[in-house]
This record gives sequence, C-alpha cells and structure tokens, in this order.
Amino acid sequence: MYLKDLQLRGYRNYDKAEAVFSQNINVFLGENAQGKTNMMESIYVLAMARSHRTANDKELIGWDQEFAKVTGRIEKSQGGFPLEIILSKKGKKAKLNHLEQKKLSAYIGHLNVILFAPEDLSLVKGSPSVRRKFLDMEMGQMSPIYLHHLVEYQKILKQRNQYLKQARFKNKVDQTYLDVLTDQLAAEGAEVLTERFKFTKRLQEWAEPIHKSISQEKEQLRIEYASSIPVHSEQDKNQLMQDLLEQFSKNQQRELDQGTTLSGPHRDDLRFYINDKNVQTYGSQGQQRTTALSVKLAEIELMFEMTGEYPVLLLDDVLSELDDDRQTHLLKSIQDKVQTFLTTTSLDGVKKELLNDPRIFNVSDGQIKMESE
Repeated sequence: MYLKDLQLRGYRNYDKAEAVFSQNINVFLGENAQGKTNMMESIYVLAMARSHRTANDKELIGWDQEFAKVTGRIEKSQGGFPLEIILSKKGKKAKLNHLEQKKLSAYIGHLNVILFAPEDLSLVKGSPSVRRKFLDMEMGQMSPIYLHHLVEYQKILKQRNQYLKQARFKNKVDQTYLDVLTDQLAAEGAEVLTERFKFTKRLQEWAEPIHKSISQEKEQLRIEYASSIPVHSEQDKNQLMQDLLEQFSKNQQRELDQGTTLSGPHRDDLRFYINDKNVQTYGSQGQQRTTALSVKLAEIELMFEMTGEYPVLLLDDVLSELDDDRQTHLLKSIQDKVQTFLTTTSLDGVKKELLNDPRIFNVSDGQIKMESE
C-alpha cells in the first residue's frame, strides 16, 4: 500500500498544494513552523478522518478559508482509488472512490498509517488514556468489527454517564432503565475486551523479538493488557459480559454518588515489562524509548499480518529524538518495505546511507516543492 499523490486546498497554512510521492522514502525538509508537520498531519487526516493533534476539525481549515480539502490516490496490490476529506464549518465529508460514506467506520481502514512522533515516545510513560487511544486508533484501522463495537460502547457509555449524573442530581433512580443501559454496555464491552486482548497478545509476539534485537539480546519485553476484570484467552464473551455486569453491580452506588461509570474498557491500560520489571515505573528513558520503538515496528508487521498490506509510516521529527543505534534499527527495518514520510529541519543528523534514494520536498511558508524541480 502506498500514497501516490496528495492535493491540499485551504488546509492549515496551505492555500493550495500538491505533490507526487515515491513508493519508498519521502522527506519533508524545512525550518520549523513552515508547514512540514501540517503536511504530515494531512496524510493522517486522509487516513483517519481526524487529526492526531486536535479534536477540533475547524482548526484544520485555513484562516480565511470556507473549507479545507485533502485528496489523495491510494495504490494497493489489488488496484488504486482516490480518498477525499472535506472539512467545513458544518462538518466533514469522507469520500471513497468519489462516493460519500455515510459512516466514517466505512471509510477508515482503506489507507492504513502508523504515526511515530516525539510524543509517541510517551506511549510508555504517559497516562493510561494515551495507551487506550493508541489501541483504539490502531485497532480501528485494522478491524472494522472492533471499530463498530468501540463506537457502540462509547455511545452507550455516554448515555449511561448522562443518566448517572441525572439520577444523582434528582436523587432518584429508574433501576429498569439503568439496567438496560448496563446490559448494553456490558455486551459491547465484552466485544471490545476480547478484541483488545487478542491484539495485545499478537503485538507482544511481534514486539518481543524486535526489542531483543535492539537491546542486543539483553532485554526481554512483555506487554500485558491491564483490565478492571480478569481477561484470559480461554474466556468467552458471555463470561466476560457476566463479569462486567458483576463489576457494574458492585460499583453501582459509588457510580450514582459520583455520576460516572467507574469500570470497563474505558478505564483499562497496557503495561510494559522489561526482564519482568515494569518499564513505566522502573525503566530508564532509554528503555522506555526502545519499548516505544519496538511497539511501533511491531505494529507495521502486525498490520501486514492482519490486512495483507504494509501501512504507510509517518515519522514526524522523530529521528532527531533517537540515538544512532535506534535510528539505524528503525531505518533498516523499513528499508524497501514500507512507504515512509519523514519531517526534519536537516538531514545532517540522519544516516543518509540508510535512506534509499529519498524523494526530498522543500517546505517553506505553506509551499511544497520537490528538490529536483
């Protein structure tokens, strides 16, 4: 899978821009605040129909523009097709092969991307919400089934939380209505838990040997899904649902007192261990970075395993954050295999021998131009 070209209209600081990309490595080169990260973000938006930098789509529309449009052609082993995202004050439209998609879940997954930015190094040491977002964004691309159950879970969770707040305010509970919401939440929660557990197990299988290689056989990485209820491979969904219902029942009075749902997949976490020690608590900064890098490289292979296509890799100013050994391992891992986009202010600190014939684009003041042009 690769992104053949990209056209921007009214996007951030780009009034109008277009580029044709290499199937291998593409470099966005320029000073800070010129639009390199905006260009990278637009590719992410084309894939995910949302930004990784802001939850407010209006911020993506240029200062004096009525709308923003991102268009690109995707090439896969079975053929190519265009994708298009149009953002306006009224909302967003997502088009697949020129046809508007009524549900974003039908759009997401046609261009798979993996983003690696400096903030992703906080995947390990950041808050649990960072890791839940990581799970949801990556799994949502690979599995339409997971995305469907996640959307349903979040919708019912919102309804349930609103009702808990309302019941707390009125000091009166309609137990039948609350039970209906709780049953629905537990059913969708069991689906989400099942898929997350399977994904974590497969991610561990890919990440462990990668981490061992980067650490020169000195460290063994283990990844665990930390749930508010025990989850293991032999459990069926019905049992998980019952366990969730039991947890909700146990917490009901506290939830009514606090006006929110206190357990479930929206409160879960991932844990990382190196040689059986928790990396989040006891790992050095180097170990935390190696773990994050191992997970990102494992994602590439896992995405190929699950979809039959390698994803597009977005490296947003991350090479400068990696030492020589980690940088070498990253660039060798993707060489001639994954279409890669990287942003940098200079190629001086990048191992050029590991960049196989890169296509370089100079970015300046909202303008993008291929270096050989």
